[in-house]
Amino acid sequence: MESIQSIKQRFGIIGNSPGLNRAIEKSIQVSPTDISVLVTGESGVGKESIPKIIHQLSHRKHGKYIAVNCGAIPEGTIDSELFGHEKGAFTGATATRNGYFEVADGGTIFLDEVGELPLTTQVRLLRVLENGEFIKVGSSKVQKTDVRIVAATNVNMFDAIKKEKFREDLYYRLSTVDINLPPLRERKEDIHILFRKFASDFALKYKMPTIKLTDDAVQLLIKYRWSGNIRQLRNVAEQISVLEQNRTISAPTLHSYLPSGSNLPAVINTTKSESDFSSEREILYKVLFDMKADLNDLKKLTMELMKNGNVTDVQKDNETLIQKIYGENESDSQFEEYSDNPEVLSITQNSNPKTTFETTDVSDKYHFAEEIEEEETLSLHDKELELIKKSLERHKGKRKLAADELGISERTLYRKIKQFDL
Repeated sequence: MESIQSIKQRFGIIGNSPGLNRAIEKSIQVSPTDISVLVTGESGVGKESIPKIIHQLSHRKHGKYIAVNCGAIPEGTIDSELFGHEKGAFTGATATRNGYFEVADGGTIFLDEVGELPLTTQVRLLRVLENGEFIKVGSSKVQKTDVRIVAATNVNMFDAIKKEKFREDLYYRLSTVDINLPPLRERKEDIHILFRKFASDFALKYKMPTIKLTDDAVQLLIKYRWSGNIRQLRNVAEQISVLEQNRTISAPTLHSYLPSGSNLPAVINTTKSESDFSSEREILYKVLFDMKADLNDLKKLTMELMKNGNVTDVQKDNETLIQKIYGENESDSQFEEYSDNPEVLSITQNSNPKTTFETTDVSDKYHFAEEIEEEETLSLHDKELELIKKSLERHKGKRKLAADELGISERTLYRKIKQFDL
């Protein structure tokens, strides 16, 4: 078994952080087997190096190695790319085509950005992982293939599974071994080494002296967050190598090449609503709440008009309320139109307050507020609990039927029953 250091030299990997060494060690250990591997990590950390190591150290090293960027292939053609198609299977299929799984038989396929696969393609991929079988697009013949699958993604897979964008059974099939590559900000001891390597490479490429950083520039380089990871560091090194006449780079010069923004850690609220219906329903409840509040204000204003009959006094006493309902620019025109209408004014003046307010105290201007029914709760938690209870009652406790009615999975419904103690 080759050592970690020899693997780094062979594949051009730079760095000595514990996280990087652990990822390479796991790659060496898993390479002699045929189990599936899932490589995780942020964009730009160098995930494409891991499947190359696994392939070259395996017994499949003489077979084909095919890297497929799943996010770059349109949804309508990805099945054809991966599994092939028969002649006439769709418009433009003028000849039979072999897919990647057929071409790479006996070798390794690297599925980059596997989290971007459509759900229909995920079903086909699951079958390949389970028994090595696939069917070409437009064909009914089952074919066998012997390929090893190494996948990579920068997507939070558990979040994608929760949103039903990725199949949970496929995830566990792919991630028999999970290899995580740490982001560059967690490899601070490697940042300056990588920068020097890139600076040396670009000096050789463009035939110019190598750039060097001052001590304060090195500190700035190490403390920077590097959201784009190694890819971003490489781009910065290339820009400075090409554009700067002075080959000694100070901190202010380096700072001018770094994207502006705070490097301080930020607290991100990752707490998600337990309700699977929360997004649209919350907006609807907010709209209904605002409409009901406006209706209550209109009731108050109408009562004042019916009781006093003097539009000018009512407008003066309730100026804030009128502006809230009609807006600052519309309030005057609305009430001028109202006061100029003799029919409406005569109705309010001739109305008999005794018959309308026989049991009320006229001195209390806001007695009607006590007659308004209490607003029902708009708690999403309570609404969701009520929906689940009603659905379970309708289906006599049959969770599968209730889950289908609610539009959620049976597993999610079971979790909510446990959560709400139903």
